[in-house]
Amino acid sequence: MPRSLKTTVVAALAFSTFATTALAGEVLDRVKQKGEVVNALVNDYPPFAYINDKNELDGFDVDVAKAFADKLGVKLKLETPGWETIIGGRWAGRWDIAITSSTPTEERAKVVNFPVNYYSVPAVLVVNKDEQAIKSVADITGKRVGVGTGSSYEAYVNRNFSIPGQPAIAFPFGEVQVVPNDETVNFQNLALGAGVRLDAIVASLGTAQGQIDATGKLKLAGEPLFAEPNAVVTDKGDAEWDAEIKRVITELKDDGTLAKISEKWFKVDITKYAF
Repeated sequence: MPRSLKTTVVAALAFSTFATTALAGEVLDRVKQKGEVVNALVNDYPPFAYINDKNELDGFDVDVAKAFADKLGVKLKLETPGWETIIGGRWAGRWDIAITSSTPTEERAKVVNFPVNYYSVPAVLVVNKDEQAIKSVADITGKRVGVGTGSSYEAYVNRNFSIPGQPAIAFPFGEVQVVPNDETVNFQNLALGAGVRLDAIVASLGTAQGQIDATGKLKLAGEPLFAEPNAVVTDKGDAEWDAEIKRVITELKDDGTLAKISEKWFKVDITKYAF
């Protein structure tokens, strides 16, 4: 390789590394200077985040993000780049934070940070109300099981899931036919009838209960599968920003704000077990 070309490539790689890795304090400084925090989240995960009938972003995560910005004393900007983009890291300064219902895992922690948990909710198995053969997760071997694309539930049904700092999770079932999709679509398909398009769904209790109440065509099967902590997500490289996020979220817990938001959406406090 000619020296000039090699130098150009090395410089380009160095710039790329600089552009995709935050310097210490960089994000915190940017948020303070702009007076605005940019939160990345998904918009197809009701009741945590979704587009309401006024064509506005709404949900538990949206309200938590609003409370976070208020406590920090800045404006909030919401963006919806997609789940895989958010959890893939290397944000290059496009977003400051992702309050978007993400479970910390060892694989994800390699590319993003999880500075603080803000709620914990059980994962459950959902079936059609007319389903008779599936009484617990032990009965899903060989069945078509719907999960959110790229979610921890997808990893769970693939029997490839662990939560750092928690006991090993049991997988009391054999190989299943995993059907990753938008969660709303999964629930619509399951509501069509037992075994019509799906046999079951693995989802969070909050999401599942909302769909059960809304459709009247679904039910829970068996006991909760595991307790899933959900954490705020940040890009790698700014310990000062992570510390500030932890401080603000902890204040929102201590002053009762998180509990009020949870009770608004779920009638119970799903945040109390996260700290």
